[in-house]
This record gives sequence, C-alpha cells and structure tokens, in this order.
Amino acid sequence: MKIAYILNTYPQPSQSFIRREIRSLERQGHDVLRMAMRRAEVPLVDAQDRAEGDKTEYVLSERKSVLAGALLQALKADPGQLHKAARAAIAMGRASENGVPRHLIYLAEAAFVAMRCRAEGVTHAHAHFGTNAAAVAMLSEMLGGPKFSFTVHGPEEFDAPRALSLGTKVAQSNFTVAISQFGRSQLYRWAAPADWGRIKVVHCGIEPAKFDAPAPMPQGPRRLVAIGRLVEQKGQLALIRALAQTRENIHVTLIGDGELRGEIETLMRTLGVADRVTLTGWVDEARIKDELSRAHALVMPSFAEGLPMVVMEAMAAARPVIATYIAGTPELVQDGTHGWLVPAGDVEALAGAMDACASTPLKKLSQMGDVARARVLERHDTDVEAAKLVRYMQGG
Repeated sequence: MKIAYILNTYPQPSQSFIRREIRSLERQGHDVLRMAMRRAEVPLVDAQDRAEGDKTEYVLSERKSVLAGALLQALKADPGQLHKAARAAIAMGRASENGVPRHLIYLAEAAFVAMRCRAEGVTHAHAHFGTNAAAVAMLSEMLGGPKFSFTVHGPEEFDAPRALSLGTKVAQSNFTVAISQFGRSQLYRWAAPADWGRIKVVHCGIEPAKFDAPAPMPQGPRRLVAIGRLVEQKGQLALIRALAQTRENIHVTLIGDGELRGEIETLMRTLGVADRVTLTGWVDEARIKDELSRAHALVMPSFAEGLPMVVMEAMAAARPVIATYIAGTPELVQDGTHGWLVPAGDVEALAGAMDACASTPLKKLSQMGDVARARVLERHDTDVEAAKLVRYMQGG
C-alpha cells in the first residue's frame, strides 16, 4: 500500500511509537508518506528522530500561496465538495476552543494534503491523535483525498472529547484505533453505538530485536528510572514526595524534560532528596536502554495515560514496573506478577511500592522481570500490530 501518515508535530522525543510503527510498515513492503503540520520546537537528540524529520513534509512550511492554491484547486474540482468540507470545519470549530478560524486553516491544510496524496497515489491516510491531525485527515477525505483512520492515545483526547468532535471523527473514519481496551471503552462513550464496530484495538509496539539480550539485574543499592515529559500528568512531583518517604536506600533517575523541571528541582531540594535523584533531560534511545539496564525497575507515577511505551520498553528489558492503576496500564502490568500497581496520586502507596521493590531479593526481581518480558513480547510486537493495522486499512 501507499499510506500517508498525517501528524501535527513530528517527530518529537516522546513519539518513538509512531516511528516504530512507520518503520514496521516499511519493513512489510508498504510505502509511507510522512506529512506533519509543523516541526518540533524541542531539539531532537536521537539520530533516528532527526532522520525521520528529514523524511517528513511540513505543510505549514509551504508558502501561504501554495495552501491557497490547493483550496482554489479544490473549489474548481468540486465546489459542492468544498462547501460540505467547509461546513464540517466550521461545525468542529464552533465546538472547539481553537475556534472557527483555526479550523478553516485546517481546511487549507487538508486541501494541500489531499492534493499531495493524489499526486503520490496514496490509498489510505492514517493520523495519530484525535486532535487537529485527525481533523485534517477527515477534511482531506471530504476534499477527494484518501479514506482515513486515526489512532487515539489519551489522555488528552479524553479530557476534551466534545471540543475535539471525537464522535464526528469516529463516524467519518474508515476505522478508528484505540491503543488499549480502556481507550476503546472511552471512545464508546463519545461515538454513536452504531459506530462502535469501527473502533479497533491496535497496540503500540516495541521492536523485540532491540531487546534481544537483557542485562542481568544489577547489584548494589536499588535504582529506579522514570521516563517521560516533566509535566503535571506524569506525576513526577508525587514521585519526589514518595521518595522522601521511603525507608530503603533508593536512587531515582528522571529521564525527560518539560515545564515542571524547575518545580521538581525545587521540591527535591526542599525535601532533602536532591542527592538521590538524577535528572538527565532528553536522551536518545541508546541511553534509555542503558539506563534501564542499570536500574532495578521502572517507576511510572502518572495521573493520566494511554498505555505508556516506556512500560513496554522496561518490561522488554526484563525489568519490573511500579505504576499507577490507570487507563490501559493494568491490561499489561499485573500487580504482584510484573511489578506493583498503586492508586494514582497516593504518595504513601507509591512510597510503599518503592520500598517493597527495594527490599525484594534480586532473584525475585529477576524472575518478575523475565515474566514481564515474556508478556510484553507476546502482546506488543510492533510488526504484529502494524500488520493488524494494515488489515484494517485493507478492509479486513
């Protein structure tokens, strides 16, 4: 197939799952046209992300005259079609905090995307996230572009389902993807019951070959690693508070960056745990794998999630997981078998789980890691999941 991936900002450090999915589709013989609205505003430290950027067309990098020309071409081709798409854009804009003018910009972007897809012989367009990328993909189809689908990750989409017109996008899509059964259940809330059948589950995946020889469990004091954007929903402030309550000798490495970094650093100093925490900023995939090999477990204290890729990566690296009992995480991590699950926002419970991990014998931790690895390899092989996605694109 010739497939277009329609994205908002791509690539970004937190979007390795999209890169893996595209790469898997290409390994299976499909041609993927990458079309993003804009470039990332943060530096790309991973060479793989920079390579993806080089392969990506950026719609908003085009001159305004080019986008206007695409709209004019759509008007000449089928005025009624453009009028219908404009009405849909206006309706979504009225429901959205972004407003009608922004959605008319999406309409121009969609006209350009439809024009490029026709020129490239694209037969299916797939968007990631139910935000503006899905709106552009939907409007593109209405302007004569290819049929479209989109993947909903959460939690952002579930925070504002009406403002994002999720029900409309599901109804107009060829099919809609949730990354977990929990995600599908949330889409059921906003889609008409008649549209439930078009909502599929396709997991994000890991590349097993990159985790072919997990490092043995390290000796010494317990080290935990947390990976993710330093933002409210990821719960790092709760993690620092929990660390201050632990009794065991535990060190935490925080990988990532974001708007809460300053507050996190201040809290570390206030609670007297600055010497027990390392902040790395964004690092590349090789460094993440190295940090996982040096850690005894991953800790994921999130308040809201979809199904975190870093949980899959830690399990593939044969490391237990300490996570919150939210969203799709319990579908993968079973409490007491692959790690520890605690209520989101419960600092005392999180501290208790961290202490439990630290006091667990290395042999037991290794056994938990091995079982976790077997589970994620069985459920989240990116080639298997990408093949499933293609079957849906082909009508299977």
